Parts: sequence; C-alpha cells; structure tokens
Amino acid sequence: MNMDSDLQIAGDLMEVPHLLQPEREHPVTVAEFAGLAREIAADRDRWVPHVEYDATTRWYHRLRTGPGYEVWLLSWVPGQGSGLHDHGRSSGVLTVLQGELTERTDRGVRTMRPGTQRVFAPGYVHEVVNDSLEPVVSLHVYFPGLTDMPMHESYQGRCAPAGRETVTA
Repeated sequence: MNMDSDLQIAGDLMEVPHLLQPEREHPVTVAEFAGLAREIAADRDRWVPHVEYDATTRWYHRLRTGPGYEVWLLSWVPGQGSGLHDHGRSSGVLTVLQGELTERTDRGVRTMRPGTQRVFAPGYVHEVVNDSLEPVVSLHVYFPGLTDMPMHESYQGRCAPAGRETVTA
C-alpha cells in the first residue's frame, strides 16, 4: 500500500506553478457576481459618497466596470419605480443597500429589504418600485453590461397585495 501524500509526490506546489489555478481577474459565475455585489454592499465607504437623490427620476451612478459586466448604484425616492421591464440579453443581481423596494412579477409581489438579493436571467420581467416613505439605495450588477431594457405592460393593479412576500437577508 502506497502511503505517500500528494505533497510528497508533487513536491512543493510553489515550485510547480503549472499546477496552480490562475487567479481570476473578474467574476465569471452567477455566484461570483452575487458575491461581488455582497462585497460592495458591505463596503459602505465605497458607495455612500456616490449616493444622490433626484425628485424627478431615479438617480444612477456606474460604480464599476469589468470585462463583460457593469455595477450600478441607484437611488429611489418614495414613489419612484422602474416600470415593467426586462434586461435584454443581460443577467443580473439586484441588491438592496438601504431602505425597502417592492418587486412585482407575474408571480406576485415581493418586499426586498437591506441585504436582499435578486438574481435574474435574460428575459426576466419585473417592476421595481419604492412604495415606502423613505429613500432607497440599491446596487445592480449586469453581465454582460446592460445595453437594452425593453418595457412591458405594467402589472400595477393586477398583483393583489395578498400575494405579498417579504424577503429579508
């Protein structure tokens, strides 16, 4: 029976660079993009200085770009919403940073609080609204970068409040 360990057989891994996995330059999986969003969300000093509020429209600021992806910071004053839309060929991760957003889909209504993440694939149709009385800040990661946001007929009035689900982190 051979009792040699992998390290004894391979020797010092630092001496055999071809055995090491190359360090990734950017996220490549959905889980890694969700992790990137959580990392940015946890670093308030990174995003708080960029937050602004606009009473006439949702405000947004591109925080970061990388190979094939974008990270956006959005603010929403009470009553502001996205309208019913999808994200074209982009997938994404929406993370609530502060405040409370309402998401409406054909499956119902969901309340999203700080830390809540919503991961979606191309073709996912939703409407996001600040139904609260306080301003909201959210983080959006799109991969590939967002180039198209087709609008759809609104769910407003078609989603009963009884279908509301509250999601917390």
